[in-house]
Amino acid sequence: MAAGDQITSGNFTFTQTSIEGVTIVDVKSYGDDRGYFMETYKQPDFVAGGIDVDFVQDNQSSSVKGVLRGLHFQINHPQSKLVRVVSGEVFDVAVDLRPGSATYGKWEGVTLSAENKRQFFIPRGFAHGFLVLSDTAEFCYKCDDVYHPNDEGGLMWNDPEIGIVWPAMQGDEVFDESKIILSDKDKVHPAFKADA
Repeated sequence: MAAGDQITSGNFTFTQTSIEGVTIVDVKSYGDDRGYFMETYKQPDFVAGGIDVDFVQDNQSSSVKGVLRGLHFQINHPQSKLVRVVSGEVFDVAVDLRPGSATYGKWEGVTLSAENKRQFFIPRGFAHGFLVLSDTAEFCYKCDDVYHPNDEGGLMWNDPEIGIVWPAMQGDEVFDESKIILSDKDKVHPAFKADA
């Protein structure tokens, strides 16, 4: 599939981004004055949309505005991830670390929110991170391998060679790096080296 190509299967529309395998998943929801219902995952539809992985672990995090988690990856046990937001809004990013890839070192980002109900699929071989844009956010994701605490890798969130363009947080007119909140671990990730 080329960038922008779409496949619709069931209640899901899969849109190919500019990086092969990185896919935006739009979900149809059914609502009335009682609320709404939606499927968040259905294996046959995802396979039809080009995402054929066996998810084995689900995770959820809660974060406040300005928290930036990432850019993370597992070194010897890479994970595919299907990510979404159930409360609030984040800007989610994938960076291609696949050796030999035509888009090696390139990034793709998408805004995920409880309102847009959008999901983002990130295949194995990518660094992943997100910035919380709203006052708080609940972030959920499925992984196709379990977490291995001794297998963590990371990259600087603001590495100039990668050049991620982070958006302004809610209430701000421009992106303000001084408002970013990082874990101690995320403060010391190394820079990306395209020739490494």
